[in-house]
Amino acid sequence: MKKLPFVSPLFVFVLAVAVTGCGEKVGGNAQATASNPPAAAQQQAAQPAAMPGTWQGTVAETMNSGGYTYVLLDTGAQKIWCASTQIEIKVGDKVTIPQGQMMVDFRSATLDRVFPEIYFTSAIWKAGTEPQGGAMPQGHGGGMGGGMPGGAPAGGDEMGGGVNGGPASGTKLVLDDQHVSGVKKADGGYKIGEIYSKGAQLNGQAVKVRGRVVKFTPNIMGTNWMHIQDGSGEGTTVDLTVTTSAIVAVGDMVLAEGTLAIDKDFGAGYKYAAIIEKANVTKE
Repeated sequence: MKKLPFVSPLFVFVLAVAVTGCGEKVGGNAQATASNPPAAAQQQAAQPAAMPGTWQGTVAETMNSGGYTYVLLDTGAQKIWCASTQIEIKVGDKVTIPQGQMMVDFRSATLDRVFPEIYFTSAIWKAGTEPQGGAMPQGHGGGMGGGMPGGAPAGGDEMGGGVNGGPASGTKLVLDDQHVSGVKKADGGYKIGEIYSKGAQLNGQAVKVRGRVVKFTPNIMGTNWMHIQDGSGEGTTVDLTVTTSAIVAVGDMVLAEGTLAIDKDFGAGYKYAAIIEKANVTKE
């Protein structure tokens, strides 16, 4: 008996798909369909591709103050407050904005206004002025150059704010005395007042301190920021800032262990007399 030639299963599958596709276009012209895409597809192809790492939309509100331009960007899906160095922009302009660093409860002293959430960014480009090639220029996409850590603006009177928060929210570095009491000194550790009084000798060393959380700000500059107090110290030495990956809440009693830094300067006026960085924090 004559043997039939071997037919690959893959060839059979491809042939079946091709036949099925032709069957769905009875009476159609496959060549014309390929060369004449639907109008919606033509319109989509005509629109410039969105630059990666940016928002695009329409300026819904804007103002200049303190050397910066504030823009309420309407992307069509959401409205976002953004700020960058001052430029000429008006309501209704189409713009592209690099995604910057979000700041929480940022107070603009010159506007006398608190923004619950605002993104500080490196640029605001009017439509048609974006960098060529669809790519972000080197150095863009993060915070504004010369600004404080996390992209907040440097200098001016924007740094004079006073809403509770950490270094990247444009707010107070030290919180007022919350009159915390009943906090026992950690075994082998220090009271907050001692951290300040012995700062010179403890600088750069691992320290342990127990305190009550009086402020917690998550996910700023890639870490969480908390303020703790234990009833010791006075004036500016009652409050200690701690950075950590732990999630806590205001009112929690915590034990923080980490490296103490004295006179830590982030720039733009954000200098801590004492701060414990990358602390291991345990709730008690």
